[in-house]
Amino acid sequence: MRWGIVVVAILLLFGGFAYISSLGGTIEPVGRLGFVKLANPDMYPGHPHSELLAQYANQTGSKCALVVHFAGSSNYRHYDENGVRIIELAFIDTQGSGSEGQINYWDSLKVAIFGIPDGRYKYKADGIVFDSYDEAIDYVNELAAERGQEGPIPMFWHGTVRKGSVLLNQGCGYPLYFDVIRHEYGIIPAYYYTLKGMIYPYFGDPYRNFELQHASELQYYYTNGMLNYE
Repeated sequence: MRWGIVVVAILLLFGGFAYISSLGGTIEPVGRLGFVKLANPDMYPGHPHSELLAQYANQTGSKCALVVHFAGSSNYRHYDENGVRIIELAFIDTQGSGSEGQINYWDSLKVAIFGIPDGRYKYKADGIVFDSYDEAIDYVNELAAERGQEGPIPMFWHGTVRKGSVLLNQGCGYPLYFDVIRHEYGIIPAYYYTLKGMIYPYFGDPYRNFELQHASELQYYYTNGMLNYE
């Protein structure tokens, strides 16, 4: 019981520090958007996960929402969904194996502990590749300002998993979500908001039961081109 109180106190301390650190920031870390792809393209007007982004933004009075990815073949273009500008940002890991490669858990652990080394990532939005984080986030903020964004932009990581466990694997965009928070607010808030974001879809994703119960089927359908609706 005593250890439980200590753990709760530590979590509250970290949470309070993270909240204070993020006051006045331009990004509101929310969490993981989904577990598995429901249709392809998976960020497109009318897609269920896209509508969830717009719903969250409208409920919180935001004119934009940011979703981050692991870069694949997409251009990650921004678009409108129910009056909300959906902004996409992806990272390119210059030392990685690509979005379809195997997960390097040892490398992921080092990144989680020490952060992403400067220069390792490139970033992509609207088909433009940016060499630095500052260039990429400036572009995101410009898109938001054009839409008249006031206050922080709610940010989600895509979270979908092509194969394997959707519970252990945090899915598309997870490292970039951590990276953005680390740059904006520091390493401790990055840990806190990322862990908090891992819990979010269990409460915030109305499709969670369907996604979790049919994850392997949906992964099979996606990898075999059976979810394409374009």
